[in-house]
Amino acid sequence: MPPSTSKPTRIAVLADSDTRWKWGALTAARIAPGPSMEAVSRENAQVGLELSGFLLRGRATPTARQLAEVGVRADSLKEVTSVEFLRAMAEESYDVVVLALVGGGVQAMLHGLKRVWEGRTERPVVVTGYVGVVYEKLADGLLLRHGADLVLANSRQDAERFRAVYEGVGADAASVTEVALPFLGGAPYEGEHDPCTVVFAVQPSVPDSRRDRTYLLNRLIQHARLHPGREVLLKLRSRPGEHTTHIEEQPYQKLVQRLDPPANFRLVYGNMGEVLDRTDLLVTISSTAALESLHRRIPTVVLTDLGIRETLGNHHFVGSGCLASWDQLDAGHRPVPDPDWVARQGVVADGSYAYAFDAARERIAKLLAQPGGLPPLTPYYTPATAPGYLPGILARHHLGPDGSPLPGAPAADKEPGPVRQIVRRAARGAYRHGVQRVAPVIRRMGEL
Repeated sequence: MPPSTSKPTRIAVLADSDTRWKWGALTAARIAPGPSMEAVSRENAQVGLELSGFLLRGRATPTARQLAEVGVRADSLKEVTSVEFLRAMAEESYDVVVLALVGGGVQAMLHGLKRVWEGRTERPVVVTGYVGVVYEKLADGLLLRHGADLVLANSRQDAERFRAVYEGVGADAASVTEVALPFLGGAPYEGEHDPCTVVFAVQPSVPDSRRDRTYLLNRLIQHARLHPGREVLLKLRSRPGEHTTHIEEQPYQKLVQRLDPPANFRLVYGNMGEVLDRTDLLVTISSTAALESLHRRIPTVVLTDLGIRETLGNHHFVGSGCLASWDQLDAGHRPVPDPDWVARQGVVADGSYAYAFDAARERIAKLLAQPGGLPPLTPYYTPATAPGYLPGILARHHLGPDGSPLPGAPAADKEPGPVRQIVRRAARGAYRHGVQRVAPVIRRMGEL
């Protein structure tokens, strides 16, 4: 049933990390059927949205602090396993389900949802997409997302690439829907602040080596010393003990303890948008923060010091006009972005951002109003087309080849008791210790 003007649109978001919760929650606010709006700064009730959040239990389950940074209020929020989420989708009624997961998680949920909605005349519209720049595993990630009613593309370039992949394997490409990154916004840059502020936006996994990260830190500290009148900020993604979408084996917080930064150098956390409010130069390796900065017309640099390489993701910015080195920045260089490149990346700094999600909203409204409801979900991968790949993906989420729960899958009939919660926290702590302390030592020993 299409949502009425008096009844809020019910949207469920399943996310497996802080960044995907941010993408999913903000996307939900922007795709709820209705007029164009800047919804994310208002209460959900004002825009006719009832948001239910589900956090997939795992190593990267967001903390309360990480959730608060997003700035979107969920009407309900709970931590679940895959099987628990599917049971909730069988028992509750929603208009839209947003799958903000890694590709394998999306594929597993598509098969699981197809199973739990069997025989229903009506079902929610299923939406998925990508958190940011898509620079690796394009075909793999896209085919794992195939089967959703809408596969959101964050730019015109991505929409063209997505359709080409689907059509190239004979899959239906009608689900690809062009939008923009849901977290763009904020006041346009109007000139240098006092003091001038330089921000280096880090990434959890790029670069990954201690040597490269120490190099970047030293160059940032050197820039602070060369320009004592500037405020130089190291924008961190997570506090010690927290995890993000990607594993961080060499946290910058620990590396900087071995150095001696000047007084005008600081570490900062918090919402990226609030940091950008006072930024005069945004520097990064390949973070999506660069697109947020470009959207505001803030001078933005993608570093070339470690090379322009696919493994770093900065190859995506070839042609942007933003590539530069620390030597150039120390000398006062300010890049000028290429307007054609920027436009193709979904960075709509021309004022049209308010309408970037209109096509998605209209399509969702039409699907909800479709007579007789929606047909069953039809992922590209099936036990017949990918018998050596799909079962393993489903099994990681305790699902069988037909999308039904495997014997022994976690039960959803009760909340975890105190002992189970303590054991779970201890397991996460052991995992973090293994990732951040033990694994790097083993790797270094292997290099001897």
